[in-house]
Amino acid sequence: MTSRSATPCVARAQGLSLEDLDYDLPKDLVAQAPAEPRDASRLLVYGRADGALRDRIFSDLPDLLREGDMLVRNDTRVFPARAFFRRATGGRIEVLFLRPFAAEEVAAGRGGSDAAAASHDHAEVWEALLRGRPRTGETLSSEALGEAWPLVAVRPLGDGRWLVAARGARPVLEFLDEAGAMPLPPYIHERLSDPERYQTTYARLVGSAAAPTAGLHFTPALDAALTSAGVSIETVTLHVGLGTFKPLRQSTLAANRLHSETYEVDAATWARLRAARAQGRRVVAVGTTSVRTLEHLARSAPEATAAAGQSPSSSAGRADYRGETSLFITPGCEFRVVDAIVTNFHLPRTSLLALVMAFCGEEQTRRLYAHAVRERYRFYSFGDAMLAL
Repeated sequence: MTSRSATPCVARAQGLSLEDLDYDLPKDLVAQAPAEPRDASRLLVYGRADGALRDRIFSDLPDLLREGDMLVRNDTRVFPARAFFRRATGGRIEVLFLRPFAAEEVAAGRGGSDAAAASHDHAEVWEALLRGRPRTGETLSSEALGEAWPLVAVRPLGDGRWLVAARGARPVLEFLDEAGAMPLPPYIHERLSDPERYQTTYARLVGSAAAPTAGLHFTPALDAALTSAGVSIETVTLHVGLGTFKPLRQSTLAANRLHSETYEVDAATWARLRAARAQGRRVVAVGTTSVRTLEHLARSAPEATAAAGQSPSSSAGRADYRGETSLFITPGCEFRVVDAIVTNFHLPRTSLLALVMAFCGEEQTRRLYAHAVRERYRFYSFGDAMLAL
């Protein structure tokens, strides 16, 4: 079953500005490398009921959850999405490949007539971020592979996004495996010696231009410990793109909109999650991408809107849920599925921080972040984590 994004959840966003998502962070607290081992990172535990804060280690997670909890993680896999091209004049263009345009999207005209023409020319059509100033229709050549990988800048889509058409003899993902680089955030300045450290240990489906970083702390041994503690582990898929990592630009939260990202959830998984909640068990979402996927389904899946006591529809357990979501969760939103969140510490003025404020409360989030700064937690993608219960 395919669904588009649910209505943005902006219940209290009308009175909030981007300045409300600001905080002071010393530059030396921005983590440049991941913790070793993964689960040695610190974990700030926040109890929403009593406001208590506890400083723990991520490997303590099995002791912090309880038997019957259902942990939900995003199993998307990052591809080496960043590559460099040259114009005929020699100018350098940095390209961050975001997502391919599916055949039905092109047929429906979402990419415009020029995209349709590119597809008829046996080109692979993608949405990408371009840093540089190509001309519309200009052909770029790969800096690493030369003329073997020509890329046409079909037309701009706004916000630095372009429709591009790859006319190489191989699929784009194969070219990127050879000539691409892991798309580390711009605030990470150190070279990553092992690209797998920007993947979760359970990454499965290729499709993300950034990692779901709350999941970077898990190890197979920790997974085993969670299972032994009676915590069940489920997976959903949301391919991370602009909807997650693009900073908010408009001065008020209500004026901002998120770009769509694609998701996939097995219907049997969704049925188990609904059953767990009906039994009073907690759903613990790992990362904002898992939160948004689950809360989107809570608003769009037919089973989610069934009357109390009504059986799920016949599609449960048979069909997958696939689609796009641009759900923007801000303070005042009702969480319909998620009972607890594992997340990293996020950049100011981002939709990710707005989501944390929606779950923990605005003032409490400021208190959490002030505590993390004072106790010198490590921030952002390779930083430490927090657990809000």
